[in-house]
Amino acid sequence: MQQTLPYKDWFADTASAGGTRGSSNPPPGFNDYASVSRMVTENAVIVFARKDCCMCHVVKLLLHGHGVNPTVFDVDEANENDVVNELSRIIGVDGSGNANRPQFPAVFVGGEIFGGLEEVMGAHISGELVPRLREAGALWL
Repeated sequence: MQQTLPYKDWFADTASAGGTRGSSNPPPGFNDYASVSRMVTENAVIVFARKDCCMCHVVKLLLHGHGVNPTVFDVDEANENDVVNELSRIIGVDGSGNANRPQFPAVFVGGEIFGGLEEVMGAHISGELVPRLREAGALWL
């Protein structure tokens, strides 16, 4: 199983160090804000999740149950607003309103926002989740 990436540790260090790697041992390839968008486009499935959030846990369990091993970003409460702002920039939503801003869990499939718990569960129930995961390359069979 993949290791969960602690967003708080490397995000705070890179922001304060002007984009250079801090002493918190960030994941390979993470050295600035652009790394988040690069990871979204390079991985088949990424879940941005709050630590100890039951809805985030359900999304991760559902994906694991289908045989998907998503990259998971655990976001601490202190950095939640920064992460939401960066995700809003990635999906092209302006910061003026809260209606279209991503919420946690935020699931990206194939480099595009898939949605949160409701969208993932709805796609699972309607049978649209597995084909979408196959298209993204997250499932082989």
